Amino acid sequence: MSTDGITEQMSGTERSGGPADQPAGVTAAEQEAGVTAAEIDRIVAGIHHDPHSVLGAHPGPGGVRIRALLPLAATAAVVLADGRRFPMTHLYEGVFAATLPLPTVPDYRLAVAYPGAGGKTLPEALVDSPYRYLPTLGETDLHLIGEGRHEDLWRVLGAHGHTYGEQGAGFGEVHGTSFAVWAPNARGARCIGDFNHWDGRGHPMRSLGGSGVWELFVPGVADGTHYKFDICGPDGQWRRKADPLASRAELPPATASVVFTSEYVWEDEDWLAARSRGEKTREPVSIYEVHLGSWRPGLSYRQLAEQLTAYVTEMGFTHVEFLPVAEHPFGGSWGYQVTSYYAPTSRFGSPDDFRFLVDRLHQAGIGVILDWVPAHFPRDDWALARFDGTPLYEHADPRRGEHPDWGTLIFDYGRNEVRNFLVANALCWLEDFHVDGLRVDAVASMLYLDYSRGPGQWVPNAHGGRENTDAVAFLQEVNATCYRRIPGIMMIAEESTAWPGVTRPVHLGGLGFGFKWNLGWMHDTLTYLSHDPVFRHYHHNEITFSLMYAFSENFVLPLSHDEVVHGKGSLLGKMPGDEWNRFAGLRALFGYMWAHPGKQLLFMGSEFGQGAEWSAERGLDWWVLGDAYHAGTQQLVNDLNRVYRSSPALWALDYSPEGFSWIDANDASGNVLSFLRHAVSADAASPAQPDGADGPAVLACIVNFSGQPHSSYQVGLPMPGRWAEVINTDAFVYGGSGVGNLGAIEAVPEPWHGQPASAILTLPPLGVLWLTPQD
Repeated sequence: MSTDGITEQMSGTERSGGPADQPAGVTAAEQEAGVTAAEIDRIVAGIHHDPHSVLGAHPGPGGVRIRALLPLAATAAVVLADGRRFPMTHLYEGVFAATLPLPTVPDYRLAVAYPGAGGKTLPEALVDSPYRYLPTLGETDLHLIGEGRHEDLWRVLGAHGHTYGEQGAGFGEVHGTSFAVWAPNARGARCIGDFNHWDGRGHPMRSLGGSGVWELFVPGVADGTHYKFDICGPDGQWRRKADPLASRAELPPATASVVFTSEYVWEDEDWLAARSRGEKTREPVSIYEVHLGSWRPGLSYRQLAEQLTAYVTEMGFTHVEFLPVAEHPFGGSWGYQVTSYYAPTSRFGSPDDFRFLVDRLHQAGIGVILDWVPAHFPRDDWALARFDGTPLYEHADPRRGEHPDWGTLIFDYGRNEVRNFLVANALCWLEDFHVDGLRVDAVASMLYLDYSRGPGQWVPNAHGGRENTDAVAFLQEVNATCYRRIPGIMMIAEESTAWPGVTRPVHLGGLGFGFKWNLGWMHDTLTYLSHDPVFRHYHHNEITFSLMYAFSENFVLPLSHDEVVHGKGSLLGKMPGDEWNRFAGLRALFGYMWAHPGKQLLFMGSEFGQGAEWSAERGLDWWVLGDAYHAGTQQLVNDLNRVYRSSPALWALDYSPEGFSWIDANDASGNVLSFLRHAVSADAASPAQPDGADGPAVLACIVNFSGQPHSSYQVGLPMPGRWAEVINTDAFVYGGSGVGNLGAIEAVPEPWHGQPASAILTLPPLGVLWLTPQD
């Protein structure tokens, strides 16, 4: 844990002078070189734009002049690799200098002694000077940062280990850390951390031109060092800030950043190669949504790599989706109030431990999606808020920069560097952590200037409209950039309005997402199922309406964490009736959901019918699996995933009207709907199925949302012959009543429901049947 809170930075009027027995004052020679007391004042105060122009080594006609900033030092000397020493003179306010009678700058170190107790001087320590190194960012880096086009931003800003020199030359190799931070309105910036006892007077940073970037290489700083940036704003106040691009953060509630270099060796090459060749819209995608801290409380990333991977594999899901893992100070936000966008939370281990979790899931054939939160960020004074003393990452106008619902700040999407920060962050998760997709949170709040705002609380755009054109441009850029650089990924929008073209490509005027959560389907379906079955025939349009727009976007059907918190109860609790009816209703929901066009997402615990509302503190009620109803529901989800993955009819044409056709959408009085799913277009000569997908090209789904069975129920089918029940949600093994159709179902060439054949079925109460042809 850091101690950055115990040493307050001294202001410019509380500077440390040299020891009393050293001469104070700036010599004429220094003044001739342009080094005045005022110049040193600015360095000591931390507000000099280029301390390297004064400190470090500077060749001149009289030799090499070396200056060092050594606050509180008693004596100092320049030491060369061959052992020669050159005593340094204290000039002023802790700045020491010496002239070396040499034609070129040698490799040197500083021998420094500090005052000890009782007027004694402590033994000398040999240290290196940060001010003898060139900038670690090049002109191209700075140009791209200014344009907002540095797609590898996390590789140049933040803290990164560097090695200089050669073994056997001079003092040999120098290992340390380069620090770089964007703070364009700062009067000065300093590095503070474990390495200087959180006192940054000896480590002022330099400003790199007009880029707004401040930089310093600090020798000897290694991985594991805790640090922050001390930023002096235009108001003259110093603010201690965590690194916006830190690759590791301290364990909350501590707030320092941590120097970290990944040493992880990936073993998922086969997965990445297959991903780059794939097309997720034409593949099975069944997502298990997970909050890492409460799936099984107390597990680390590496323990989750074993237990979660085994469970998801057993259950047959194709992907996991993690609630945000980027570091966040308040656990109760579940990760949706991010302070360190580039650092996986330290609650469960190191960034490499998180990489291990992703790697193990990939090796098991499971994709990884992360929730990503570019819509807002919290106001914590040590993080992004007013980072350089001004509204920097947030929009300066509170009507565009403050979120009225969540009490958070909104990014300034029109600022090049802010947009760059977010685009590069998305790329970092996808490239550096091998994540397979990002689900972008709260997209609707980004798209509309009047989101949750009344008249007079928002400002129209340049065209007089309510659309946030800066946010639209940002979303288009992040999607286009991510899909260009990492083929085969999934960019998913949580967007709750009728904004057109969310999943339309950017070059066609869309936002460029690959997928969109179908929150309309979720709302209508749960509302319909909340009605007692005896009243459902009055609401039949609620359950069929989703097919009116099912192919307007590439939809994911979400039953997410949002539906089982904040007093909403569990999915099981939304079902009316007694225990049997609630579980039957939940099983019917799952059977209908898995057969509906679109990919599906289910929040953890729902797969076994957890009865209690989700609590991030308590975790899941795994103990209920001792009950037959809960265990049966879990078995059903397992079987749904198994049949789904082997049935191309359920996913090959998910986003084409040719992949779906109604059998009968109008049996409101019976609370029944029936439809067909197809793997092959009507005009296709032969199926074009992915490798390993050898299931039938058509599947019939018959849903009985009535509380009563229907016997001798005639259903139209596309062909005569034998059909089989591959799923019956009312089977005994799932905790149902066992009503169904034993053995093969014979479809005869008797037209019905507009189909050329039909069969007589028994429909179970609150049950779903999946039928496939056997011939």
